[in-house]
Amino acid sequence: MFLEVKNLTKSFEDTSVLKGINFTLEKGQVLSLIGSSGSGKTTLLRCINALETADGGTISVDGNKIFDAALLQNKRKNKLKNKLNFGFVFQSFNLFPQYTALENITLAPILHIKDECKRNKKSRAERDRMIAEAQETAKTLLAKVGLADKMDFYPCQLSGGQQQRVSIARALALNPDVLCFDEPTSALDPEITGEVLKIIKELAAEDMTMIIVTHEMNFARDVSDKIIFMDNGVIAEEGTPEKIFSASDNERLHSFLSSFYGA
Repeated sequence: MFLEVKNLTKSFEDTSVLKGINFTLEKGQVLSLIGSSGSGKTTLLRCINALETADGGTISVDGNKIFDAALLQNKRKNKLKNKLNFGFVFQSFNLFPQYTALENITLAPILHIKDECKRNKKSRAERDRMIAEAQETAKTLLAKVGLADKMDFYPCQLSGGQQQRVSIARALALNPDVLCFDEPTSALDPEITGEVLKIIKELAAEDMTMIIVTHEMNFARDVSDKIIFMDNGVIAEEGTPEKIFSASDNERLHSFLSSFYGA
């Protein structure tokens, strides 16, 4: 397996939000997390991305353990390693308003390059070459999401769908092993939801490993290799789209799906 999550737990004060989450994902697979609000989906995604620190459990990518809650004294090191393995696309875009689309995409790579060059005492010429490459990569990514002509636009000059596509390009800029989406269409008008879902489907066709928290049931069924239904902090059901939507005997899952499709 490419991604392995073992016994992940997380509590906020006295509330247990994740109660021992276990799953695996092969390279190139797409996993959708579905479930009611408050079931733990976003917390799970944020723990995987090190935006939250899990209380217990381990996370491994390609055989390398990148997070181990038993080694909390190495928390900063764990978080750094984790962030380099995962890309995160927020539901509310989270673009920096003072930067152009191109600058939003290059900000993290350039900071990483400068830090690497300082630590390894690389020359200014080498640093400038690497920065130029990062800028070219960003332009290529903007073209990939259909925004080659918007690189000098600020977020306020872009539609919601365009901002979300910039945030997808930004997440791809560090070449993550796994790309994660937290309800990527929830802040969009229905008319422009399709343009973002189209980009995600194209990434899936390119065998990008992805984890998607979504309430778009038809989209989850179409794009996913595996679906996890979460309920009250646990994995209540897991399987292929065919199993989840057609062959499961889980009553809680049936109740959840009926709210979308009717009884």
